[in-house]
Amino acid sequence: MADVHSKETRSYNMSRIRSKNTKPEMLVRKFLHKNGFRYRLHLKTLPGKPDIVLPKYKTVIFIHGCFWHGHAGCKYYVVPKTRTEWWVHKIGTNISNDANAEKALTEAGWKIIKIWECQLKKTELEATLSLLTSSFPR
Repeated sequence: MADVHSKETRSYNMSRIRSKNTKPEMLVRKFLHKNGFRYRLHLKTLPGKPDIVLPKYKTVIFIHGCFWHGHAGCKYYVVPKTRTEWWVHKIGTNISNDANAEKALTEAGWKIIKIWECQLKKTELEATLSLLTSSFPR
């Protein structure tokens, strides 16, 4: 099946996709800051460069895009019909890297919170964020 966009359009669209400071990430960061939590961002010294690091609680938060990290059973994770083999390999590599980073962090004594993009949609946002704050002793 041919791509519906030209090579140039597809290239431009893909170049606009960011891995840092995404809308889901900004929602969680604003919520945490508003509730008095202080954090570090994308620490390169930790496996997987977690999106948010709360050193005081020895906790990291990964905010995963459902498509890019292969959220099984999620309506936002649909394997593209073009270059399917390449995408399956790409997303499989992401999943494997996530698992390796989580294992290393757990072995180092870090608590891991994983939030999926779909959990930050309007219908689930409040429940997700309230669960997040209940994860930390006050």
